[in-house]
Amino acid sequence: MLSLVILLPLAAAALILALPRAGQVARLAFVLVTAVELVLTAVLWAGYRDPGPGALAYEEQLRWIPNVGSSYHVGVDGLSLPLIVLTAVIFLACAIYDWNATDRPRPRAALFLFLEATSVGLFAAQDLILFFLFFDLSIVGMYFIIAGWGHGDRARSALKFFLYTFLGSLALLLGFIGLYLGAEPHTFDIPELLRADALRNNPAGVWVLGAIIVGLAVKTPTVPFHTWLPPAHTDAPATGSAVLAGVLLKMGTYGFVRIAMPLLPDAWRAWAPVLITVGVVSVLYGALVALAQSDLKRMIAYTSVNHMGYIVLALGAAGAAGGSATAARETAVTGAVTQMVSHGLITGALFLLAGVLHSRAGTYSMGAFGGLAAPAPRFAAFFAVGAFASLGLPGFSGFIAEFQIFAGSIGTVPLTALALPGILITAALFLRALQRVFTGTTKGKSTGFTDLRPAEAWSAGGLLALSVLIGLFPVPLLDVIAPASAALVGVAGG
Repeated sequence: MLSLVILLPLAAAALILALPRAGQVARLAFVLVTAVELVLTAVLWAGYRDPGPGALAYEEQLRWIPNVGSSYHVGVDGLSLPLIVLTAVIFLACAIYDWNATDRPRPRAALFLFLEATSVGLFAAQDLILFFLFFDLSIVGMYFIIAGWGHGDRARSALKFFLYTFLGSLALLLGFIGLYLGAEPHTFDIPELLRADALRNNPAGVWVLGAIIVGLAVKTPTVPFHTWLPPAHTDAPATGSAVLAGVLLKMGTYGFVRIAMPLLPDAWRAWAPVLITVGVVSVLYGALVALAQSDLKRMIAYTSVNHMGYIVLALGAAGAAGGSATAARETAVTGAVTQMVSHGLITGALFLLAGVLHSRAGTYSMGAFGGLAAPAPRFAAFFAVGAFASLGLPGFSGFIAEFQIFAGSIGTVPLTALALPGILITAALFLRALQRVFTGTTKGKSTGFTDLRPAEAWSAGGLLALSVLIGLFPVPLLDVIAPASAALVGVAGG
C-alpha cells in the first residue's frame, strides 16, 4: 500500500510524458492522480494505529544494495504520516490551481508528479541511502520547475537554489557515511542504526551530527543558510513556491526528528545550545527582514525562515533539557511537528494567493496596488484569513503549533522566550501588507483587477479551511503525533 502511494505519481508522470500533445488531458490526469493520492493517504490515516516505540506501520522492505547494508525500506509512524498526508493535500491544491495553465502543461504536470513521488518517498524512507536518493531527486525536480516556469531572473534563482541545496546534500551524505561507519555491523537502515546505538559516547558523533545538521539546515533553511530561499520563491511559479514551502522545506526539519535526534542523542544534546541560538535568530531575523520587504512574495518567503526557526528552536530545547522535564520536551516536539503541517497549509495558501497578483498584474510589489478589496473582495478575504493564520491567531493551526512550541521550550529552556517578539513582528508585517494592498482608495494595478477564479479559490481556500479545522479540532492530528513524540523524547533523552 505504501509503495503504491510512492510509485503511483511516478508512473503517472511517465504516462503523461508518453501521451500525445494533449494539454487538457495532462491537466486532468494531474488532478485525478493527486486526488487518488489524497484518497490513498486518507486510507493510510484511517487504518493507522500507533505501532509503539521503535516500530513502524505499513512497513515494507526489499533487498537493494545488500553489500553496504542498504535496502528499500519504507514505513510510517506518527512523525511521518502527517507529512505524507500534507504532501498529498498540497499537490492536489496545486493541480487544481494549475487547471487553466497553458504553458507546456504535459512536462509541468509530469514534473510535479515526480516531485510528489520523491516527497512521499522521503517521508516514508527508513534507510539513509533511500532518504538521500529522494532528497537529491527533489532538488532536481524543483530546479527544473523554477528554471522552466518561473519568472524574473529565474535561471539564476534556480541555479542558486540547486547549488546551495546540493552542497547541503553533500554534507548530509558525509554525515550518513559517518553513521554507517560507526555502526556494528555497518548498515544504512535507520531502525537498525537506532538499535545499534551507533556512536553513543563517541566524540566523533559530534562531528557526524554537525555534517547532518548543515545538510538539513540548508534545506530547512535556517540562518545563515537561508539566502537561496527568497530569490527561489520570488522567481518560482505560484505552485512551485507552494510545494517548496509546503513540502520541500519540511524535508530538513523532518530529517532532524527522523535521523539526527534519535540516532545521535548525545551529540544532539551537545549541539542543542547552537540549535536554540539558530532558532531564536531565525525567528527574529526572518520576521524583521520580512517586515522590511516591499515585494509581497519575498515577504512571505522570509516568514518561512521565521516559522522554520520555531521548529528548530523547539527541537533544540527538547534536546537541551537532557533527561528532565519530559512532559515539556514531548510538548515541544509535538508542537514542532504540528508546525510543519501548519506552515505547509498556511504558507502554501499564501503563495498561491500571491501568484494571483503576478498572473493579473505581472508584479508582487505592494506599492503597485491599493484598495484591492473593492474590485477583489474574495481575494482580500482569503488573504486576510491566511495572514491571521500565519501570525498564530487562535482558531487556526498556527496557534496550536506555536502555543505548544513555546510551552514546551520555555518549560525546559526559559531563554527561548527571547523568540516571543517574533509573533508580534509577524503580526505587524501582515497587517502592514493588508493595509498597503487591500485598503484605501483603489489605485494603480488594482484598477480592473478580477477576483479569484474558481480554481484559485478552491485550491487556496481548501488549504486555509484545513488550517481552521486543525485550529478548532486538533485532537485527531495530535493523537497521531503525540505518541511518536513521546517515543522520540524517550530515545533522545539519555
